[in-house]
Amino acid sequence: MIRVLLADDQSLVRAGFRALLDAQPDVEVTGEAADGEEAVRKVRELRPDVVLMDIRMPRLDGLAATRRITGEEELKDVRVVMLTTFELDEYVFEAIRSGASGFLVKDTEPDELVRAVRAVVAGDALLSPGVTRRLIAEFAARSKEPAAADALARLTEREREVMALVGIGLSNEEIARRLVVSPLTAKTHVSRTMIKLGARDRAQLVVLAYESGLVRPGWLG
Repeated sequence: MIRVLLADDQSLVRAGFRALLDAQPDVEVTGEAADGEEAVRKVRELRPDVVLMDIRMPRLDGLAATRRITGEEELKDVRVVMLTTFELDEYVFEAIRSGASGFLVKDTEPDELVRAVRAVVAGDALLSPGVTRRLIAEFAARSKEPAAADALARLTEREREVMALVGIGLSNEEIARRLVVSPLTAKTHVSRTMIKLGARDRAQLVVLAYESGLVRPGWLG
């Protein structure tokens, strides 16, 4: 079972998500939180697989709550998906940098929400290519001089190549076509790269690609 925690200050939103998710045979809502402080406390207590976290909440907002959760070693397996009212929410960029595994708009289609929960647990890319490229464009616009690329020394030449392709927003299937390998091989390279760099997920790998200087602003194609 995929265990989910709902964190949103609107009870109707939580009720709607609970009804949808609990109806799935492989998903269980294990708890709810009405603010960020409660969300962090319940994550520590319940250890869910996924937290659906609203960005704007009282006491402690979703961004700060995400930083606390992703910053604790014992919670490293918990995946946080940010919930926003608009796809281009000004806090989405910082949420990804804070360790969130992706984001969804609150009016997303029911089947898309369920698919997203399953995808993030499986370690697959949660963000659609279009959303990923907007995120990358935002990162490129805000990025500063890249930090030292010492971490890249751990990677093979092929892994660096794959990381760069992830950094410009390509899916595993697109990477496979670009490198003339199977999608499974591409996925394996991506997974090994994330393990070597300690990246929680694909979204963080994109950020690391920019911060290391492997991908530079203006490389979007």
